[in-house]
Amino acid sequence: MMDGSKKISCMGIVGDGCGGGREFIIEEGELFAYDALSNESITLLKDIKNAQNISKKSCVLTIECRDEVFKFDLSLMKKI
Repeated sequence: MMDGSKKISCMGIVGDGCGGGREFIIEEGELFAYDALSNESITLLKDIKNAQNISKKSCVLTIECRDEVFKFDLSLMKKI
């Protein structure tokens, strides 16, 4: 089981909505978007507790934590 100090990630597929080609990473309780082409990363969300998995479909990231599952909309740049 993963905790907030472990890195988990998923890749955005080019052509599948927002964030195509970027890696979405949760590490130390923070969600980042990393662009390998520019070598830049931005923080999208902080204070994520006990993350276990992250997945992406279209413009929505689904983040599974030990106590909850929530979504982050990349087009709105907020938790939904």
